[in-house]
Order: sequence, then C-alpha cells, then structure tokens
Amino acid sequence: MSLPVLKKKGDIILGGLFSLHDMVMEPSLSFTSEPPPAHCTRFNFRTFRWMQTMIFAIEEINRDGKLLPNITLGYKIFDSCSTPHQALKAVMELVGTEKVSGVEVETESQGTCRGTVPAVIGDGGSTQSLVVARFLGVFQVPQVSYFSSCACLSDKKEFPAFLRTMPSDFFQVDAMVQLVKHFGWTWVGVIAGDDAYGLGGANLFADEVRKLGACVALHEVIPKNRAQITISSIISKIRSSGARVILVFAVEQDAAALFDEVLREGLTGIQWLASEAWSTAAVLSTPKKYHHILQGSMGFAIHQAQMPGLQDFLLSVNPSRPGALANPFVIPFWEEMFQCSLGVHTEGQEHNVEDESPCSGAEDLESVKNIYSDVSQLRISYNVYTAVYAIVHALKAMRSCVKGKGPFSQQACPNTDNIQPWQLLHYIKQVEYISSFGDEIKFDENGDPVAMYDLVNWQMGQDGEMEFVTIGQFDETTTVGKQKLQIEEPIIVWNGNETNIPLSECSSICPAGTRKSIRPNFPVCCHDCVVCTAGEISNQTDAIECVRCLPEFWSNDERTACIPKYVDFLSFSGTMGIILTAISLIGSFCTCVVAFIFSYHRTTPIVKANNSELSFLLLFSLTLCFLCSLTFIGRPSEWSCMLRHTAFGITFVLCMSCILGKTIVVLMVFKATLPGSNVMKWFGPAQQKAIITICTLIQVIICTVWLVVVPPTPRKLIPRESVIVILLCDEGSPVAFSLVLGYIGLLACVCLLLAFLARKLPDNFNEARLITFSMLIFCAVWIAFVPAYISSPGKYSTATEVFAILASSYGLLGCIFAPKCYIILLRPEKNTWKHLMAKPDKF
Repeated sequence: MSLPVLKKKGDIILGGLFSLHDMVMEPSLSFTSEPPPAHCTRFNFRTFRWMQTMIFAIEEINRDGKLLPNITLGYKIFDSCSTPHQALKAVMELVGTEKVSGVEVETESQGTCRGTVPAVIGDGGSTQSLVVARFLGVFQVPQVSYFSSCACLSDKKEFPAFLRTMPSDFFQVDAMVQLVKHFGWTWVGVIAGDDAYGLGGANLFADEVRKLGACVALHEVIPKNRAQITISSIISKIRSSGARVILVFAVEQDAAALFDEVLREGLTGIQWLASEAWSTAAVLSTPKKYHHILQGSMGFAIHQAQMPGLQDFLLSVNPSRPGALANPFVIPFWEEMFQCSLGVHTEGQEHNVEDESPCSGAEDLESVKNIYSDVSQLRISYNVYTAVYAIVHALKAMRSCVKGKGPFSQQACPNTDNIQPWQLLHYIKQVEYISSFGDEIKFDENGDPVAMYDLVNWQMGQDGEMEFVTIGQFDETTTVGKQKLQIEEPIIVWNGNETNIPLSECSSICPAGTRKSIRPNFPVCCHDCVVCTAGEISNQTDAIECVRCLPEFWSNDERTACIPKYVDFLSFSGTMGIILTAISLIGSFCTCVVAFIFSYHRTTPIVKANNSELSFLLLFSLTLCFLCSLTFIGRPSEWSCMLRHTAFGITFVLCMSCILGKTIVVLMVFKATLPGSNVMKWFGPAQQKAIITICTLIQVIICTVWLVVVPPTPRKLIPRESVIVILLCDEGSPVAFSLVLGYIGLLACVCLLLAFLARKLPDNFNEARLITFSMLIFCAVWIAFVPAYISSPGKYSTATEVFAILASSYGLLGCIFAPKCYIILLRPEKNTWKHLMAKPDKF
C-alpha cells in the first residue's frame, strides 16, 4: 500500500521527507491475514510548519521566475513519522515509479535512479537520515537535510550524497565545550537521547570536555520507551553526583520525558544546557509546568531569520478550500489543532477519537496561539527554505553550463531535459551564494554549512511567557586570535532567577598555599586540598604541586611565599647569650677582685709562700680565659672565627703553663730541702718564665700554622627541613683543632700528675692539693665536652664550648684561689708564718 503523499506537478520534482508525526503505532501481527498499515500518531505542528515552508519556498521561486525561468518546480512530500523504517519506505516511493519484487525501486546499469525526483530535502532526525542517506548514496541521489546534525553524517565515504543546511554536531559540541570553559564548570553531567543524534553528540561532548580538563559527572541515556523507572534512576544519579550543570543532548520528545520526571521527583537547582534540538522547542517552553525548572536554561540555536509572507501562507491552510483534501496531512493537522473531528479518515494516519466534537473547517487559525503559526523563532524553517534555494541554485548552474566547458567527462555539460541525480549532486556541492537575508550559503568538503549559532537564554517575560533571549553568538569561522564564542554576561538569567554564575565542581577550588590531591577511584576533578608541607609553597589556586623554596628560604605560615630563613647563632641578644655573657663578665670580674686582694695583701705570708709572680700571671691568664669566651658569642665573621679558637687555645695554654710552673716549683722546693740538694738553682724565676714561654710558644706555633694553612671560617648550615639557617664557625682543619685541644689536655694531664705526686708533701704552704682538685675539675669538664660538642646541634655546640671554657675557668679560679682568699679575708689568724710552718693536715 502506498504511503500518503502530498504532491504537485512540475517540470522538476523535489522530494521531501518530514516527521509530521512523532511515532508509529505498530499493528499486532496475527500472521493469519495481511497486516494492516501502521498508523502514525502524535501530530507535530512544528514539523508541519517546516513542510509548509518548503512549499512556500517552491511557490515563491515559481512565482518569481528569475532563478529558473520557464521552469516550474513541483514536489512530492512524505511523512516519515520519526521512525527509520517509515523514512526508508517513503524514500523508496520517492525515487521509484514501478514495483520490482514488491519494492518500488527501479535502477539503471549506471547506478542512477530512474525516478522523477532528482533531489530529496530531509529527513529531520539524524536517525532517519542515516537510513535515507545510505539508500540514496547508493544511487548518488543528493539529499539535503535541514535538521540532521549528527557528526557521523559528515563521513563522505559512508554518505557520499548527503548534504545539510544544519551545522554538524561537531561544531555544536565545540560551542558547548567553549561555553563550559568560559564559565569555569569542571563537573558537568550529560544526558543523551537513545538515537544517533543524542548518543553521538553526547559521546563527542564527553570526550572534548575531558580534553579540556573538566570531568563528566554522569553520562546517562534516556531510553526510547521512556520507561519511568529508568528515567527516575537518572534523576537519582543527578542528585548523588552533585553536578549543578547538566547538558541534555536529545530531541525535544526525549527531553520532555526527562523533564516530566524531573517535575515528579521535585529536582531543582540544576542549570540545564540545551542541545540545538530542543533549545527553542515550544513543547517545553510553552507549558507553564516547566517554567520553574527550565527558567535560565541555556543552549545553542542556529541563526534565525524573518521570512516575509510566511505567516500569511501558514494561516492560509484550510480544509474547506478547493482541493485542500488532496493534501493528506491537512485533516490530521486541523483535527489536532482544534481538537475536533472532520469526519474524514485518511489511511495511514491516526484515527480520530470518537468523543471529539465535530468541526466544519471554517475555524480560524489566527484565533489559536500555536507553535505552527509562531514565526518569531524561524530557525529550522529557515534551514528548509535554504535547502530549497540551494538545490535551485544548483539547477540554475546546471542550466548555465557552457557547452565545451562542462565539469564532466570531455568537458561535457549535463542534459537539463533529463537531469541525472549524480550530476545535480556535483553542482549542489559547488553552490555558493548570498541569500536574500545576507547569509553566505555554501557547503564544505563534508557537505556541512558554515557553523554559526545563537546562544539563547530561557527568560520569563512580563506576560508570564517564556522568551528566548539571545545572549551571545558562536562563529566557527572566526579568524585566529579572536574568540569564537561571544557572550553578553550582564543580561544572563540563571536557573532559579539568579544573576550569579552557578558553580559546578566536584571539589572546591584549592586556595594558594595548598595543592590538589586526587581522590583514589574518582575522576581527576575530584580532589582534596592538601596544605603544602613546611618549606614548600603554592602561589596560585588549584596548584597541582607545591614548589620547594630555595635552601636559604622558608615558606610563610600561609604557604604562599618563600621568605628568608631565620638566621640562628649564639647572639648577645638571645637569652642564652645574655646568660653566658653575664657569667663570663662575672668570672673576669671575680678574677680581677682576687688579683686586687692578692695585690693588696702581697706582703702577707700566704701570698709570698705561693709564688706571687706566677699567681698574678695565672690570674691574668684566667681573666683572658673568661673574656675569650665572649668571642664565641655574636654573629660569626672571618675575624671572630679566627680569633675565638686561637685566643681560647693560647690563653688556656698560658693558664696551664702557669699551673705547671707552680706545680714544678712546689716539687722542687721540697727537693731543695733535702741535704746536699742544689736543684733550686735550675728552677729559679728565670727558668719558670722560660717554661711558661716555651709551653705557650708551642701553642702559638700550632695556631699560626692553623690560621695560615686552613683557618676557621664562617659557615652556613642550611638544614632542608628546618626554618633556620645556622651560622657557625667551621674549624677549617679538624686536625689543627684537635691538636689545640690535645695540647691543652696534655698540659692539664701533666699538671694533674705532678700535683697528685706532690699532694702529701709535708708543708702547709704548697698548693699541690688545690691544683689537684682544679685539674680534676678541668679534665672532667673537657672530657665531658667532647661528646656534648659533637652531639649538640647548631648554636648549642658553640654554647657547649663556651660553657666548657667558663666551667673550667671557674674551676681553676675557685679551687686555686678561693681557699687563699678565704684565709686572707676571713681567717687572717692563719695568714702567719707560724701557721704555714706547722705540720700539714692529712690529705
């Protein structure tokens, strides 16, 4: 059975495919009788307007007569009912005239279709066009679609005869990705219709958005049967994902099924992005029930145009006009428009409901506000209009071919009396002209037009109706250096009537001072913000990693900048430095006091009996020992580093030399009391001075060699994981430093040994016992110093050395001179020769 067809005779017949119904009611098959024809249901007023636009364009061309003089265009238009198999049936009837094995197709050996239609305009949906394009491609019959945007149709190897006035989804996806990038959305959901258009566009968008660095929060498909349980599951996933921006890449019927469930579930607060298929769909914008969830929605739509005379043409449709019933689509249109019954049944169309009121056909179309007569958003209608004119311009070029300069074999021109589709296809591909609306019309090598979109925003008008406000444009042809996407942000209204850009991110932006840490088993956009570790910084938001500061710098508390490290040394202003300085000055003051006491009582027996010259020299060296500790305090410099170790080494050797001289004198005095001994002549004042000088000179030589060869120098100790830079004096040569300490230790040990041997000498005036105690303290201090010095960090090693100097100096001062000062000041009765010559106490 032939399908319902709307046709008009003419010299050249153009085919048309339009999905005037949204679905087909398939009959039940009993297999006992011939199956009845399928019935198309749910009449689509928007598509009917597109069909009428094709007729309007053809009649306009015929009436004008300038493009094709003396040629009349006709048409044959079929309803594909939004299904691929119905579209295939229709196109087979379009290009065939006789039945062959039950199929109305007849071909010639050269692969051309011997029908009356050299070109087909349609179909609308990409899914239908895929089937039609494969069929027509076999016969090289040019097909110009006005609404099929699937990027897959740009493949000329698979679809060689397919062209379109609708931009490819590749460009729409590019525009969508630029939109996501512009507003900084990193967590975006995508929901696709279960067809070539939805699946292809959504997959392409998901791939491109990931390349951008954003993430797809969810990727779901609206089933074709629109099962509520499945769509409800999609709503649950939207809620759990946390995404606030969702792209719906689907035809308007699938989008409507989704938003019906959104209403039932009470889902709000989502910024919906619309694909071109429903970005200006009246089926969603007109019903007020959708207004509160779709207000603020945003999507791309192809350029619109104002077409003078179209509205009058649309309103002229009436079933009561003569010959109107020859149009099989007028009856279902009229009955659906006025919800009535004309009492006429057209085979292949849906049946009228019995309880509908009858209508006469005299009803007024102008009284009904409907998407059919609304010419405020002529976008796809303009595509249909452009498709007709593109074919006509190709026909004009064919007829203008100059003999001998044709594009075919041997420069032949086409036979315009018998138009071959493959020849017309060649000319359509070469079409390039400026339309009456000022637009450039041409096709690229893939049969795609120039991609230009309007960015529309769904806003509530003052009359309570939804309005499509153009807030920007996307031009794929924009030259390098300019933005393809231009947006007027101040006039945007977001979902919920908000003026602030909605945030859609899996994780919040990581502030400066932190870095992103990817969550395991989550997309890269889901991360935690981890504070940079000490010594590292990040001075920008969403830093992938923290940058380590240079060795001499450290991170501030906010971890946003590197600041110089705190320089640490044993300073005079520090607590430890102040204490050590005070102890040093007190020690030197006490030494001076003792020297004053000894000087004041220099004629007393106890001072005379203890070799006053060596005592005063020892007190002088002790004063230097106390004062040399001050050279260890303060900021290290080249001079202070050389001075502190050499001064320490020399003054302590001078001190040890004096004590050694005292000890030797004590021993020699006892030897001199033995009968026949003249040993004192070898240890007189001159010999004592020589011993002190020689012992001190050895240390001076060691220190001089040390300073000349490898002198101590200031050094910065920069621990990587510390906030401080430690300033200290590097010994330069550990060997020289060890020699200095070792020589002091050697003299101390000799003094200790000699003093121990002389501790029981029978004289009260000898100092052996006092020297023994002082040397024991001295050696104990410096033996403990070695491990403490090695294990102390930074300035504490310097403080340990200062403490050892002060402790040993106080030990010498206290053990040797404190008892004598006690006798001089507090027990003067013991400061007599009689007491000194008495029998000594036991040790």
